[in-house]
Amino acid sequence: MKIDEIRKFKVGETIKYYGELIVMRDAAQRRLRELIAGSKELPIYLGGKIVFYAGPAKPPKNSKIGAIGPTTSERMDEFLEMLYYLGVIATIGKGKRSDLAVELCKKYQRVYFIAPSGAAAYLSKCVINAEVIAFFELGPEAIYRIEVRDFPLMVAIDSLGNQIF
Repeated sequence: MKIDEIRKFKVGETIKYYGELIVMRDAAQRRLRELIAGSKELPIYLGGKIVFYAGPAKPPKNSKIGAIGPTTSERMDEFLEMLYYLGVIATIGKGKRSDLAVELCKKYQRVYFIAPSGAAAYLSKCVINAEVIAFFELGPEAIYRIEVRDFPLMVAIDSLGNQIF
């Protein structure tokens, strides 16, 4: 998905997403912020990426990934401008975002999607490939790259700052 496509989405729209997602939560984002503050090289490139706030469970036998559901997004808001500055085009999680996040969506013309909460087992069935790409030692809070198909999303905040909350 490209940034021009992201900007066209309207609040309340639903899609089935196909493609790559970068999975990370607050611990990984905190590490990225520390690396930036120390003028160190980042272990990943986030330009054009969509970040899914989640922490996957250990995969059962013969599975690519364990249950993977969205985590509460508002606690990620302190890192949102950093992600947008690094080129992230959208985020996915659950729940309402802060006023700051709404303003940042407008400022950077980005979108916040929500994924179905309480459906982690179902969402794991949408994952066709998964790999840890950074901060392995963080376990489920490491940074993952996943490839998904038919991944259900709803636009909760659009690039104009309109929101469903």
